[in-house]
Amino acid sequence: MKNIIKIVFVGLMVFGFSIWQIPEAKSWGFWAHKRVNRLAVFTLPPEMIGFYKAHLEFITEHAVDPDKRRYSAEGEDKNHYIDIDVYGEYPFDMVPHKWEDAVAKFSEDTLREYGIAPWNLEWVLGKLTRAFEDRNLKRILRHSVDIGHYIGDIHVPLHTTLNYNGQLTGQKGIHGFWESRCPELFADDNYDYFVGKAEYLKSPRKKIWETIIESASHVPTVLAKEKELTERFTEDKKYAFDERGELLMRTYSTEFSKTYEKELDGMIEDRMRKAILTLGSFWYTAWVNAGKPDLTNLGDYVLTEEEEAAQKELNEKANSGKIKGREHSK
Repeated sequence: MKNIIKIVFVGLMVFGFSIWQIPEAKSWGFWAHKRVNRLAVFTLPPEMIGFYKAHLEFITEHAVDPDKRRYSAEGEDKNHYIDIDVYGEYPFDMVPHKWEDAVAKFSEDTLREYGIAPWNLEWVLGKLTRAFEDRNLKRILRHSVDIGHYIGDIHVPLHTTLNYNGQLTGQKGIHGFWESRCPELFADDNYDYFVGKAEYLKSPRKKIWETIIESASHVPTVLAKEKELTERFTEDKKYAFDERGELLMRTYSTEFSKTYEKELDGMIEDRMRKAILTLGSFWYTAWVNAGKPDLTNLGDYVLTEEEEAAQKELNEKANSGKIKGREHSK
């Protein structure tokens, strides 16, 4: 039956009928966030790597919890991005990097309206540092997971622009295409994950802003290359269909995705590699700033019944609810 439906849909595409009502593949996406968190563990020094390897599955599986919270927590979506282009032009040097200075210049409401990713990262880093100081297993793991997700996000160019899903240029869907579809297709076979060892960051704030400005510098290319390829590919060649469980999902074809990846000249791989190394460096920096506490004998983290119930509710809302904020995947 699915094959028959697919043939009908492809036929409609050939004759120019729009099928935007078909769900697109969901939207860095869940796959990439998990991979970034997991691989960052292997950048750590001997004093830390044993602890993180012991909790590798938790670090990996919960990498997507911040995205899931967007379905239940008001304001969570603001932590994932900054529309830095609303504040001027590259290199965006009119934006104060210190939170209090930025609030004084633009107001807190304005900052939150256009995303607070850089400042949120500083706050989570502070929480992780205090968790290390207290040798609190639960908080170390939770904040390690969260900071991994947010660091992954600021390495994605489309997390730094008002045109975050190509909605202003007739390119809806490009967000999930760049951060999810392409890595899922090519990262395992083609990307080099030997990124080096985590380094101590004397100024995490400087690193955060350098990353955001660098990501923002890629936005014009991300959009232009997709638009150029769309002019070269007919719609039936640009899109394909994937079976996701019982659903037939429209997504970008392998051929279109491969050509886009090539046209970007390693950009997605580069951003993913830098996210991995940056995350390891943030974990390491928090640990050093906490006084290099002994991470042995902290025990195993087993979810309480209340935490199990909360996680189950979080998963259910993420699977069936509506995001409280921006939706990137459609």
